[in-house]
Amino acid sequence: MSNIKKQSGLTFIEVLIALVILISGILGAVAMQMSAKKGSFDAMQRSVASALAQDIIEKIRSNNSDPNILELYQGTYGESRNSLPANRCQTPTALCSSLQMATNDIYEWESALMGMDVTNVGVSNGGLIGARACIKHVNNAITVVISWQGRTNISDGAADNISFAQGCGAQSDSRHQIVINGFVF
Repeated sequence: MSNIKKQSGLTFIEVLIALVILISGILGAVAMQMSAKKGSFDAMQRSVASALAQDIIEKIRSNNSDPNILELYQGTYGESRNSLPANRCQTPTALCSSLQMATNDIYEWESALMGMDVTNVGVSNGGLIGARACIKHVNNAITVVISWQGRTNISDGAADNISFAQGCGAQSDSRHQIVINGFVF
């Protein structure tokens, strides 16, 4: 009976050990949450890049009445924004030629690429971080490369890709990149 009375309650060392275990668990959960948030952001950026690449391919397909129109879409985008087209082709009464439609398509697409379609107090908040896009065509085959700066460091996104993709975007360990191929008939 005398041993039971001596061992009632917790000792100071037991309380400290419990606190260390509790704090370690909380710090681990916070670190895991930060890692998940980075991964979620990178996945969202990849999804936006894929949607943008598919969007421009569909715009090219829908404006393929002139065989020379593919030349207008070919180029590098995201370094500086194209100027606002004179005819925005946004009303039923504003009839547009293929050339005007291509100019308008490129302007709108590049605005989305650079995030200028979503602003907060005049600052772009949408789009991809450090986005660059390259469009190339050979005959009816179109290649769209989109590069952006991700939050996580990886091997350079263009290291294993074709030479055309390697020249699209700033080279770094956080360059993420997608290459989408399509055909226009």
